[in-house]
Amino acid sequence: MAFLSSRRRRVRLAPELDDQDLGKLLKSLVATTRTGTIATSELCVAQMSRLLEQEPGDWDRRGHRIDVLAGYLAGSHLPRSWATREPRSVDALVLHAWTQVAQGRAQGRLEDPAGTVQTCLRAAELAPEDPTPWVALLAVARLERREQSQVFGVWNEVLARDRWNREAYLNMLAYLSPNEAGSRIQVLEFVDTLRARMPANAACVGTELTAQVHQYHAILDRGGLEALVARNHWSHAMATQALDRAAHTWTQPGFLRHAKALADLNLLAYSLVAADRRAEARAVFEQIGGVVTAWPWQAGGNPVAEFDQTRQRSMAGL
Repeated sequence: MAFLSSRRRRVRLAPELDDQDLGKLLKSLVATTRTGTIATSELCVAQMSRLLEQEPGDWDRRGHRIDVLAGYLAGSHLPRSWATREPRSVDALVLHAWTQVAQGRAQGRLEDPAGTVQTCLRAAELAPEDPTPWVALLAVARLERREQSQVFGVWNEVLARDRWNREAYLNMLAYLSPNEAGSRIQVLEFVDTLRARMPANAACVGTELTAQVHQYHAILDRGGLEALVARNHWSHAMATQALDRAAHTWTQPGFLRHAKALADLNLLAYSLVAADRRAEARAVFEQIGGVVTAWPWQAGGNPVAEFDQTRQRSMAGL
């Protein structure tokens, strides 16, 4: 029993996933932002700057770190203050823009769309090879429901710099959905095109399964009889094939190497359980350990509790 209790304690939301340096920075930010002094702000900036300067050219890792920091700092004065003090720092500008996007997603609108666009364009001008300003601009275009010609123009700028950028593909998937500016047909065409060209272990490999989970959630949200038989979604050919491909490849040791691999494994575990393939889910839970991502587990309530209860049932073979 003590062993089981220890395992449960290790189950936690960890936006940094397995990025230990990022995790240490998040803990440090908690400790150093409590005083709110100027000296504290400068220390936080120095810490973030050091982290974002690591591994230059690893756009996947950079995007993950900026995404997590932006979510953590949404509503904070710190990114804006840093960008104001260092207007030629690409890291400061991108983090500020990405934070505005994170806040805009939470509120349903951007506070200053034109200002955020200008911040992205300044960062892109200062670092022409960096895809992250364009990914932020893509998110802005999505929030603003811009015309598809404009959105695809930004999308092409991302791909020219990072062909398999995970965040960009997920933004486009959402933008092309019926809930935003597209249709179910456009989603299917987008996923089909991606699958035909994408390496099996690309950073954006979770896009296809993400589309299936969105469809599954849409069925659940309709309620009534449809929600009661929502599990049948996973018996349809496209959903089954997407899940089969992921279950066969993602669990191979070292197969997934991108920064958000653990997020995709959370997605796979969730999907396998939803499809009542618990025996296969057990191996995925073993790989994940106790690192929980909010989505998609939050669809069932508290994500940590949902993950932990589902994992225990799968491990017990229930």
